[in-house]
Amino acid sequence: MSLDKAPHEQGQPKVGVSRRNFLKRSSLAFSAAIAITPAGALLNTSEAWGLEVKGLKPETARTLILIARDIYPHDRVPDRFYAIAVRPWDTKAASDPATAAEIEGFIAGLDKAAGNGGYVGLGWEADRVALLREASSSNAFAMLRADLVTSLYNQPALWSIFGYEGESFSKGGYINRGFNDITWL
Repeated sequence: MSLDKAPHEQGQPKVGVSRRNFLKRSSLAFSAAIAITPAGALLNTSEAWGLEVKGLKPETARTLILIARDIYPHDRVPDRFYAIAVRPWDTKAASDPATAAEIEGFIAGLDKAAGNGGYVGLGWEADRVALLREASSSNAFAMLRADLVTSLYNQPALWSIFGYEGESFSKGGYINRGFNDITWL
């Protein structure tokens, strides 16, 4: 067998599981990575970040982070950006009991539908996404999904992961910054 070609390029079946497929199949890595402290904070020791929760139950905030990842999945985006994206919901819940009740009720419904272990305990991403599809007609899901678009993608620290350089107005626009650098035409 030649070492310069992968086994599947030599006619042998491709063996193994990619990191993405492993993570798609298991939420164990997620649930083990984010711990809940007795004081009600979420800690992720593998990525070295924490989130203090004031308006929601810590378990609810942890579930919201996984929901955010399931709605907008990106392999290269660390959980801390998803935690930042769901933090406004904790702030809203702290100041508005109706919002807190709606979010807690939505998460409780997902946990009940998921069965033993709740939403976070479901090992397969496809199973969690199926639950989200069933819940997609609810008002809480629509609010979460709509808010996540801006709260996730409006984080300047995240833009470089996607190759976005930011706004161009303050730099004179795109005309002289790569818009006209096509050499193959």
